[in-house]
Amino acid sequence: MIRLAEQFLLFNLQLTYPADGPDCIEGAKRIIDNKCLELQPMIRIPVKAFRSHPSSGRSRAGKEEGTVAELKTPLTDWHVAHGAKMAPFAGWLMPIQYEGILVEHQHTRQHAGLFDICHMGEFRIRGAGADAALAAAVHFGLMALLPVFGTQPLSAYDLYHSTNDMKQTTAHLGLMPAFRLDVHRLLFGFEGGEIELATETKAPTEAPTEPALPDATEPTVLPEPVVDTSPNVLELDFDAVPTEGNDVLSELNAYFSSRTPTNKNEKTGMFKGCNLILITAESFSYLAIDPELTPTLYKLQTEGFNFTNFYTPYWDVSTSDGEYAALTGTIPKPGTWSFRDSAENAMPLTMAQQLKRLGYSAYAYHDHTYTYYDRNLSHPNLGYVYRALGNGLDVEATWPESDIEMIDKTTADYMGSEPFHAYYMTVSGHLEYNFNGNAMAKKNQDLVKDLPYSGSVRAYLACQIELDRALELLLQRLDEAGVAENTVIALTGDHYPYGLTDEEQSELAGHEIDTRFERYRNAFILYKKGMKPERVDSLCCTLDILPTLSNLFGLDFDSRLYMGRDVFSDAEPFVLLRDHSWITENAMYYAPSDELIMLQGDELTPEEVEERNQDVSNRFRASAWVLDQDYWRYLFGDNLPPDGEN
Repeated sequence: MIRLAEQFLLFNLQLTYPADGPDCIEGAKRIIDNKCLELQPMIRIPVKAFRSHPSSGRSRAGKEEGTVAELKTPLTDWHVAHGAKMAPFAGWLMPIQYEGILVEHQHTRQHAGLFDICHMGEFRIRGAGADAALAAAVHFGLMALLPVFGTQPLSAYDLYHSTNDMKQTTAHLGLMPAFRLDVHRLLFGFEGGEIELATETKAPTEAPTEPALPDATEPTVLPEPVVDTSPNVLELDFDAVPTEGNDVLSELNAYFSSRTPTNKNEKTGMFKGCNLILITAESFSYLAIDPELTPTLYKLQTEGFNFTNFYTPYWDVSTSDGEYAALTGTIPKPGTWSFRDSAENAMPLTMAQQLKRLGYSAYAYHDHTYTYYDRNLSHPNLGYVYRALGNGLDVEATWPESDIEMIDKTTADYMGSEPFHAYYMTVSGHLEYNFNGNAMAKKNQDLVKDLPYSGSVRAYLACQIELDRALELLLQRLDEAGVAENTVIALTGDHYPYGLTDEEQSELAGHEIDTRFERYRNAFILYKKGMKPERVDSLCCTLDILPTLSNLFGLDFDSRLYMGRDVFSDAEPFVLLRDHSWITENAMYYAPSDELIMLQGDELTPEEVEERNQDVSNRFRASAWVLDQDYWRYLFGDNLPPDGEN
């Protein structure tokens, strides 16, 4: 054992007692006798210098002739004197209990407990540099063992060498190694491992062959309209990216050029030329949609595209990362503020940049502080004229602020000139959910007072009523401006309402929710006045919003560059979550416990599961590298600035 001198041992460390250190033994006895330790989240015990001996002071207990004697520890006599029930354990006479399990359990919770481990084996390392030698032997020995347990995504080896995921690293390697890795990566940067491409990739779908013209001698029969199913790709010159000395850029080129694009379909161009209002709603949940309580949300859901199998993953930086995923179509990088970090990057895939190139105006609004989450940097970089509290948006500074006020004070900016694109980040749905400190809950308290829910759930619904009435005002303004039938409204949440406990969310759902997957179920609202309502059962998530809108608006875009897919394409539905779990039509995979849940079809083989896991890992890594390398600038050039700026 390494010598300890006037150090502190964490309470949950197991102590050994030296045979030649009676003061230390007596100190341990006093700790137990006097109950001198009070319960704390982390308790430290000062201990004088000591070292343990593996054999000295240990003797065999006397036994009757013909029986095998057990070894005694230095504390055996103390155990017996205090009424311990002794029993043999691995050749040693050890205490089983004193007064009883329940009494001792409560004593340990309220005070402290010590465990006699004098019977356990020990190594003694002496000599100059012994501490460093031991540390090196343990560290490099363990590192050498990591590949033995697998190198697949989210294995201990992968988390140490390739994947930056604090939560998973802590679970697999422990808190201190995870903390050390996090600090090292923060100080020195971290690119991670390589993107592992599949051995075979699908070639882009060929454009459909033009139908042959009918013979002039035959009666003319009008052919059925041919749906263009060519791939949504651009002529990108990946070879023109200067990759010399930058392996990451080379890997990104190989990754994106090898991905299978999604194809155009019957919905391509459905909203071509329309205005677009895109909304990220604070803590919005499909559980708040009700025909009587929130009739506008209900109208938008049932009279537009009704996505019944939509998921809103929760990311590290909650609201900001929720915005980032919806507006960029890429995965937020763990461990940082991705939107803030993108503030000087080229962001050509966003709706603002794509629509501005077609002559649209672009405005963004938020009814809380202008600089919150550094949106004053990130959102103008997307090309928006950005206004929020403290910078051009004059709403009353309550907490939270009113979405109704935000709509009331902003629609005149853009509705007078088409085509337009407006983006809103709401705040009325923000926690805490109570009627004392939440201005929106207090404002709408009477509307929920008779609902059969707990106070927190009623307060949450009261906040969502503010959003609903803001949308009601928005529809009214669109009608008054005569642009309602030419304006698409797309709305999603930033994250699930984590201001409610699991029990309160279950209360709202009417059953106990599954916190692994169901917690992230949500609604995606996509509506245009006068459209034919349509139910969409296809599995989809926040990452699918941008490629889906790009296809519906008939934009020229490259579907290989998004981490999601166009929901109306024939690409396989796929949802991934922050913890690397994933969902397909046939199976759900819960990464933290490596649990596969089959929904239908044949059981997936371990190789198929690993292939899926590698795909998820690739998407996370590629998204992080795109952000770190400002990769889109190499392919598309600079952003278009907000209107009125050079």
